[in-house]
Amino acid sequence: MSRSRRLFPTLIHVAPLRRAGVAALNRRLLQEALQLREDDVAGRRWSRRNYPGGYTSYGSQCRLQQISPTFATLERWLRPHLRRFATELALDLRGRELVMTDCWVNIMPMAVVHSLHLHPLSTISGTYYVRTPAGSSGLKFEDPRLDRYMAAPPRRADAAPELRPWHTVPARAGEVVLFESWLRHEVPPNPSQAPRVSVSFNYSWF
Repeated sequence: MSRSRRLFPTLIHVAPLRRAGVAALNRRLLQEALQLREDDVAGRRWSRRNYPGGYTSYGSQCRLQQISPTFATLERWLRPHLRRFATELALDLRGRELVMTDCWVNIMPMAVVHSLHLHPLSTISGTYYVRTPAGSSGLKFEDPRLDRYMAAPPRRADAAPELRPWHTVPARAGEVVLFESWLRHEVPPNPSQAPRVSVSFNYSWF
């Protein structure tokens, strides 16, 4: 009997960071993120131009794993997830090593949006959620084939997630999301009154 083949899958890794110690780590990450926003004049200036209403250290302090023991702990705890995801992707890493090249914080008050983008010159990217008030917007991924659909009819409302043009991963404190860096994604306007706080990062092998 013939059957359709599922080719060219887009994989996204979503999992709790670990079983123990996450609450304490998140308290330290939150404290450092809020303090960084106060101290980082260059970052606030960059955010006013590129991240209106919010704060990100992407344009100023983007290698926090190298300067903060707290963020270094996060990087260490992320390694098992990275290895698992790389195995699922069947990446040939013989003689190569995926290394965290960038790590920065994002603080999104109410109504702040992070527009559609990807992470060039990286292999695997991800987000770790530090604080996600009720109603926080999730991470919305775009089907990479979207600009090639041409005359395709819309999908039914009950279509399987892998057949839909968009998929949103809910933002949950203590969870990590990994994806290949070429996959475009965005964060819709944050509807919660309290700020949504996350840590984003990139890995590369070259």
